[in-house]
Amino acid sequence: MIYPKIPLAQSVLQICLAKGVTTVVISPGSRNAPLTIGFANHPDFTCYSIADERCAAFFALGIAQQTGKPVALLCTSGSALLNYYPAVAEAFYSQIPLVVISADRPVSKIDIGDGQTIRQRNVFENHSVFNANLTEEASEDNDELINEAINKAYLKKGPAHINVPFEEPLYETVKKLTVDATISATAKVYRNISVEDIIASTNIWNAAKKKLILIGSNEPASIDREILDGWAKDPSIVVMTEVTSNVHGDSFLDNIDTIITPFSDSDFEEFRPEILITFGGMIVSKRVKAWLRNYPPEHHWHIDASRAYNTFGCLAHHFVANPNDFFLQILPFTKDVKSDYAMKASAVKQLRAKRHAEFLKKAPYSDFSVFGKLIPSLPRHSMLQISNSASIRYAQLFDVDKSIAVYCNRGTSGIDGSTSTAVGAALASGIPTILITGDISFFYDSNALWNNYIPKNFKIIVVNNSGGGIFRILPGHAENKVFNTYFETSHQLTAEHLARMYGFTYIASADETSLPTALEQFHASETKAILEIFTPEKSNDGVLKNYFKNLV
Repeated sequence: MIYPKIPLAQSVLQICLAKGVTTVVISPGSRNAPLTIGFANHPDFTCYSIADERCAAFFALGIAQQTGKPVALLCTSGSALLNYYPAVAEAFYSQIPLVVISADRPVSKIDIGDGQTIRQRNVFENHSVFNANLTEEASEDNDELINEAINKAYLKKGPAHINVPFEEPLYETVKKLTVDATISATAKVYRNISVEDIIASTNIWNAAKKKLILIGSNEPASIDREILDGWAKDPSIVVMTEVTSNVHGDSFLDNIDTIITPFSDSDFEEFRPEILITFGGMIVSKRVKAWLRNYPPEHHWHIDASRAYNTFGCLAHHFVANPNDFFLQILPFTKDVKSDYAMKASAVKQLRAKRHAEFLKKAPYSDFSVFGKLIPSLPRHSMLQISNSASIRYAQLFDVDKSIAVYCNRGTSGIDGSTSTAVGAALASGIPTILITGDISFFYDSNALWNNYIPKNFKIIVVNNSGGGIFRILPGHAENKVFNTYFETSHQLTAEHLARMYGFTYIASADETSLPTALEQFHASETKAILEIFTPEKSNDGVLKNYFKNLV
């Protein structure tokens, strides 16, 4: 075995290994050499080398998203660390565990004009669960900080930062460890709802005739079937799910915007819940947020083991629990209430489904009609990763097969790392993975393809409408030079040359006639592939607006 000679590096290695942080994404550099030598030469660590730190961080996030375990990120000193920030923020809001390990210059070298030095201590303070600022010498205090950082990443499900200063020489090695790091136990937290909370909440529950369960981003198979069946048979419960909820039920309202966009004021009032129960990650639908802010429920309960956001301005109670555990504990004390709430919702769902099918059948070639072909074509038992902006919003309008796991970076809702995240997720999961992305998001994160670990099970569909088409949907759109250049970012780029350079099979389609054949070739490909679908730049917003008008 080869170990770094620097004792502090040995401590970091020993504690990471002891606590199961054994997947390490490394960006090449010099100041991080002691740790790179240690991780890369140890058989119990799985290491990946990705040069672009922003892509490396989202790649690590994709792995952690799938495994649920902290992934370590290792970079050199200076600006390299700052390139982790978009993924750190995403991990913080999506509650994904990461351990960011940054090499640093000694404190004496900071702010004296030395190269590759910035103020790295606490740089992620606003978006991290713990910050460990180590000193140069190995010590029990340093060991305690390293332990605490990794513990917090596990328990709080978020990014922890360990800043490690090294003085030269950096590349010296030894054959035996010279320090014996202190390893602390990772506390396990088991939360049960108090008897008082159960009594109080079930009293409210059993008196309410309108209960709305709204589910954001959520892991597949995390809610027991008996719970879902209980919701479905209760006439006072309506369940609204987002495409990233990975929760399915025949009576559930899976396409929220399709359901509520045509609502009148009286409809919003009629469907205003007495109790709103939320769990899962951030909500995509702006319309449901506007509805519940303008027509707030009497009670809003959020269920999450870590945190709760007052998204609708009426949060009454945060149940600090796993959602499945919450319902298992409370449902035995609940009873069905006579109500027509679910029946009315079902009637709306049936009408919208009919109108949806009618419009899709006659819709002109557009982003909308393309998504109407893409979503049903996805292979069963695969993973769907979706980029932000227009892609996730179009995906919300169509039914995804319940065997498909769906993910999107909705923590901060940025377009910056969707492809890198999807690559990491595909690698970690081992199942066929398709990323559906817009053109701007794809080109923005094109360094994600500069990656030696992209598996054959990974494919990309790029919907290329020659710019940020979502800005045509948003209020304030006016065709002019300012809009086209500074909002929509019009372009004539294609993914073809990137595909060739990075060894992807490239398939293209530009009209309704060629799309079925292109999709068939894409899904039949036995290696990594990119399908680029060119759609009209200027008519997509009109088609979408007409869709919502025709739902009544």
